Amino acid sequence: MSNIKYPAYVGKAYLFKLAIPIFFSNLVIPLVSIVDTALMGHLSNQSYLAATAIASTVITMIFWSFGFLRMGTVGLVSQALGKGDYREIVSSLMRGLIIAIILAVLIIILKNQILIAVKYFFKPSNNIFDLISNYISVRVFSAPAELIIYVLTGFFLGLQKTKISSLLVSLFCILNILLSIYFVKFLDLNIIGVALGTLVAAYISVICFVFYTHFFIVKKFKIIPRLNKNLFTRKKIFKLFNINFDIFIRTILLTFSFLWIQYLSSKLGENYLAVNTILLQFIMISAFFLDAYAFATEGVVGYSLGRRVKKSFLSNVKNSIEISFITSICISFAYIIFGKNIINLLTDLEVIRFISYGFFFWIVAIPPIASFCYQLDGIFIGASQTSQMRNAMIISVAIYIPTSLYFFEVISNHGIWLSLLIFMILRSLTLKFYFNSILKKF
Repeated sequence: MSNIKYPAYVGKAYLFKLAIPIFFSNLVIPLVSIVDTALMGHLSNQSYLAATAIASTVITMIFWSFGFLRMGTVGLVSQALGKGDYREIVSSLMRGLIIAIILAVLIIILKNQILIAVKYFFKPSNNIFDLISNYISVRVFSAPAELIIYVLTGFFLGLQKTKISSLLVSLFCILNILLSIYFVKFLDLNIIGVALGTLVAAYISVICFVFYTHFFIVKKFKIIPRLNKNLFTRKKIFKLFNINFDIFIRTILLTFSFLWIQYLSSKLGENYLAVNTILLQFIMISAFFLDAYAFATEGVVGYSLGRRVKKSFLSNVKNSIEISFITSICISFAYIIFGKNIINLLTDLEVIRFISYGFFFWIVAIPPIASFCYQLDGIFIGASQTSQMRNAMIISVAIYIPTSLYFFEVISNHGIWLSLLIFMILRSLTLKFYFNSILKKF
């Protein structure tokens, strides 16, 4: 077996080194949504933009609901690495891949039910619903590839191989952008084009990295990945179910919270739905940047727990939170300087531009406040403290929804953004409350 060693204690420099490749791959991720938004925002009318906003949000949120495939894999793999149990590392990957395929098949089977839910929940016009249906009917078939990407990303993050995980994500996103542009601009496939671009990019990326991962495992661990009866013992199934179910509930609630923004926006009309769709791209950009530290921290935290080194764990937590907050300040400063120019790139509809300018100060305020909950998420994922993550999210959402309804009625669209800010604060406070539960593992 390969003898792989990592430092139990990591300073800011090491954490930044791990985060750098994730930064670049995470920079590409929101560009996919930005390009899709820009492609639709420059078509003949805002119906394409509104339909893409709803359809892509819904299908992305469904996929994100299965984010436990990445998060659960990171925690299990990193802790097994800390213990030096290489066979369990490979087994964790195999279990994740099997579960991903099963879930993807279920998503495809439930395609019509997804469309019915969209029509009931958003009540779009017939024209917009037809566009939504076109998008989802194509994009849903990317589920097997996209869920497998989650598992492979979690596997390499758990091994602190952030360059490899970032290369996988970057390949997927860059292909997605190029193919979407080609299908929309050159083949004139409008909303079907952006969905088809994602689908083709996902399968090309997965095929390449499944082969790469197989050879990586054989070379590093001297193990040939294969299915066997020991993959799903009663103990392993029970542990995996608990971890994944907790993260699933937590992620469902988180994705619902962002879907709730689109729902409230739709009640204000197509213009505000389009405006908030554009502004949410800035939130996603900052989240993906700050998640670079969270992703890097997941593997480091899991490794220090596997080694049972409490001092290094606390130092890693402190360093990660500090460097994440500093980065968030830089992001907000960049938004102040370049925000209006970015909005102008995303749409040439003057009314959408004008309305967006009036709400942009919320986009500047959110990243520094949100940085704490993003980083705490990474710490809890690495520690596999999933029940606490679930409980923290339940409490946060239970307060967020009625709060958003109140402020929505009082100050309209400003209320939507104020509520999102409060939601980020709630997530941080509730996770901080449960932090001591991690220390009990040492």
